[in-house]
Amino acid sequence: MPPNTDLFTQQGPQRHSKGEDVYAMIVGVALIVLGIVCLHAAGLVTGGVAGVALLLSYIFPIAPGWLFTLINLPFFLFARAAMGPGFMIKTIIVSSGVTLLSLLAPHLLRFAFIDPLFAALFGGTVIGMGILSLARHQAGVGGTGVLTLWLQKKRGWNAGRTQLGIDCCIMLVALLAVPPTQVLLSAVSAAAMSGVLITFHRPGRYTGY
Repeated sequence: MPPNTDLFTQQGPQRHSKGEDVYAMIVGVALIVLGIVCLHAAGLVTGGVAGVALLLSYIFPIAPGWLFTLINLPFFLFARAAMGPGFMIKTIIVSSGVTLLSLLAPHLLRFAFIDPLFAALFGGTVIGMGILSLARHQAGVGGTGVLTLWLQKKRGWNAGRTQLGIDCCIMLVALLAVPPTQVLLSAVSAAAMSGVLITFHRPGRYTGY
């Protein structure tokens, strides 16, 4: 007898447990910080708030983790208004986790050498997977990610494509502080990050919540 392929669709969306939400947030934070460490080691930036934090860290003597939180502060209020208090609380927890782990990262992980192209592809991809892990559990990293998730929820705009448009603007600004070759590789990282969301976070594809 062939398997019932409609078994899962008949059950409908399945709510995530609190434990699953916590685990997804831990995984998301770890992947985002790993990607940031890779990109920072290669002198690159990427898209979203992580990219802005990296870019500013090359201009000001402030750790990317602290900049990540400072940039996110006004977006926390938007997260509450646009996505609800639950999303805002999770986003604050994630942002704090990214800041803390980023500050600890130099004591936990160091790269003696990393190829810039590999850093761009790998770093951008793992950041995208971290954001995906969070988005599937109604959380975000703040910043432009809150805006793109809200636009997908309200307007049906693909979060990855919207993020890609924002990232193009970030790359243009990066030309003021980062050599063109590094900006080109940074654009690769941003495309890799957005590609994850374009591929795996399409409206209607995922029914869990």
